[in-house]
Amino acid sequence: MEPVADTEVPVLIVGGGPVGLTARALLERWGVQTLLVEKHGELSPFPRSRLVNVRSMEIFRQLGLAAGITAVAFAPEYGRIRFRDTLCDRDFATAAMVGINAPVPESPVTGAVTSQDRLEPLLLAAADAPVRFGTELVGLAQATDGVVASLVDHRQGAGTRVHARYVLATDGANSTVRRLLGIGATGPGALGGFTTVVFDADLDRWCADRPAGVYFTTRGLFAPLYPEGGWAWFVPTPDAAVRADWPGLVSDALGSDGEVRADVLRVQHWVMNAFVAERFRHGRVLLAGDAAHAIPIVGGLGMNTGIADAHNLCWKLAGVLHGWAGPGLPATYATERQPVAHRTLRQAVANTQLLLHVQNQRREQLRTGAAPPDHLELPWSDRYFAQLGLVLGAAYRSEAVLADDSAPPEEPDPPATGTDYVPTAEPGHRLPHLWLARDRSTLDACGEWFTLLTPDPARRSHHTDGPWPLRVEPLPHEHTEACGLGPRGALLVRPDGHIGACWHDGPPNDAGLEHALASITGSAPR
Repeated sequence: MEPVADTEVPVLIVGGGPVGLTARALLERWGVQTLLVEKHGELSPFPRSRLVNVRSMEIFRQLGLAAGITAVAFAPEYGRIRFRDTLCDRDFATAAMVGINAPVPESPVTGAVTSQDRLEPLLLAAADAPVRFGTELVGLAQATDGVVASLVDHRQGAGTRVHARYVLATDGANSTVRRLLGIGATGPGALGGFTTVVFDADLDRWCADRPAGVYFTTRGLFAPLYPEGGWAWFVPTPDAAVRADWPGLVSDALGSDGEVRADVLRVQHWVMNAFVAERFRHGRVLLAGDAAHAIPIVGGLGMNTGIADAHNLCWKLAGVLHGWAGPGLPATYATERQPVAHRTLRQAVANTQLLLHVQNQRREQLRTGAAPPDHLELPWSDRYFAQLGLVLGAAYRSEAVLADDSAPPEEPDPPATGTDYVPTAEPGHRLPHLWLARDRSTLDACGEWFTLLTPDPARRSHHTDGPWPLRVEPLPHEHTEACGLGPRGALLVRPDGHIGACWHDGPPNDAGLEHALASITGSAPR
């Protein structure tokens, strides 16, 4: 028998972190009703993720949030990592966070160093769809045309059941949804227990003239939390953590010889995980963010990868729910994003190994009594935080991309380090950023629609006979070569900014364009 539900909603989002909140905002833009449930009673007060990279900021620009995020973030000069013996010592090495510390020509935006507890309220306010805090998902049952979720409201002690056409699980590395579905994971797994200590201390004497988003020391990682003050210390969880003298431990780690006493505000213990789920989809349930892939924090890749997940998935769900896409389109989400998750995990593990190499190298010098060097050659040169190839260069291969006959059928994965990004307008790739007008990028032409970008818009119909949302955007002739187009060529860009089809020397007639849209959305046979 069909499970009985108390209420219905097109999309149920489980988990109220940055990925779930971003999905809620994106789906509202698409006119899709959602309900978000979060088992905790409020947004997390802990800083957690520290970095919004350029790709995430491009997505937030599309949502109208980029300026607000930047306003509460650190200045660009904080987009740097510094290496010291202790926080109160001088630097022995430093590296820039590319795309954070300064603008890059490949994007219309600059990323930001900001704390997650500053980001989440902005994401929450970006949509009006209902959110139920203190509500936990405890069961899932498949229905003929969706999923029935059993929920418990811990505030009222009441249970309810919701029928959803789709369930989006963004409930973290210890995902209840993933466990209920019996989905396994591959990868190193738990890398160890860690503790975040949030504290106040006056550290301007050692840091004000050498700002950084991260200070990596031999005694743990220190990070400023907000432009107006506050710090966090990240360290492997010590033995007998329950009885630990955290103010004393932080003060000792600072290396100020007793000059600074830390005022500890919060302590959180957590496990650093490293895995990718074996499946991103089970019927009408889809995993995103940490529920789909737990990425170590080194390099700031975890949250950003999840935000890109939501951007890839939400237009596909909207297409099915609004009737202009076939029911198989959401299956391309896993096909496209799971390889990205595996590459990102490999990069984050490599980042961690590189950082530990520097730390161990310096510890060995200290053990032998060596003075701090004037400069320590970093093992990664320009690779650490220089990851534009990974975050901007992801190429999708799926049924939602029409292969370009002039290009090789399969392109190699990005370099192992993820550093090299070469803009390309080949199908499957993110649309290159080019300025269409002052402060208006080609990426700004994308939205809740498909975009036909062409230097010859007069020859193209401004509508099709099909149901797909479509806009025609003129491409200045000075950009045709960068896009590999002739004077009558065209790019068909998906709502997530990735190129769905390319006609180098002239797009087909309207019937051909409709066929391309139908093929990409799975609403008609190829």
